[in-house]
Amino acid sequence: MSILVNGVEITEEMIQAEQNHNAEAPEPREAIIQELILRELLLQKARAEGLDTSNVSEAIGALMEKEIQVEPVDEATCRAFYEQYPERFNSGESAVASHILFPLTGGDELSNMLTKSKAEGVLSEVQARPSLFASLAEQHSSCPSGKQGGNLGRFGRGQMVPEFEQAVFSTDAGQINPQLVQTQFGFHIIQVNERHAGEQISFDDVKEQLQQYLTKMAGSKMMHQYLSSLVNAAKIEGYTMPSL
Repeated sequence: MSILVNGVEITEEMIQAEQNHNAEAPEPREAIIQELILRELLLQKARAEGLDTSNVSEAIGALMEKEIQVEPVDEATCRAFYEQYPERFNSGESAVASHILFPLTGGDELSNMLTKSKAEGVLSEVQARPSLFASLAEQHSSCPSGKQGGNLGRFGRGQMVPEFEQAVFSTDAGQINPQLVQTQFGFHIIQVNERHAGEQISFDDVKEQLQQYLTKMAGSKMMHQYLSSLVNAAKIEGYTMPSL
């Protein structure tokens, strides 16, 4: 059966043409179909908004810029986060952690969302059976540490990118962080094996970095909600989109 997105067909030729772009995905064909559906929905929306769609990437970028506008979070929000999670702002701490890395694919927002979906599936699996973490890291992680079950060894504050660091130092020893962590490298599933205490960092020292982080998270949430709304409002035949 053909796949139709509001009456527009996603052909087998289109799916085959994208094979090389999602080769690392656990289920490449599913990832390709979902990406093509989302791309078509975004193009349809761009046309409806009167945007030039002769260049797909530029059209989608222009639509996102128009539809998703994120104001920088204010100082009060940053301070509230700082006070709610004081353990995330500690210097001199160190930890021993492992991770499973799912890489980002060249900045394509749709591909990244599909990668995230696959990573969430593996996260559910390790949450259900933590003993499988090392074997799943060997199977799925694109990081060289995957060969050692994802083990990164011991590291301190300032040695990892901020998002990864915050996740590690807000997770208790012996636990798996309950959410995916996105960094410039991709989506991480993180298991913290050991934690060692340090000293508290002042709010003024982390305020700017914290504002950037919280603003980025707000933007990601808005993007997720926007794509979900397009899927929910669309008539998609021949394929059932998973929940975004």
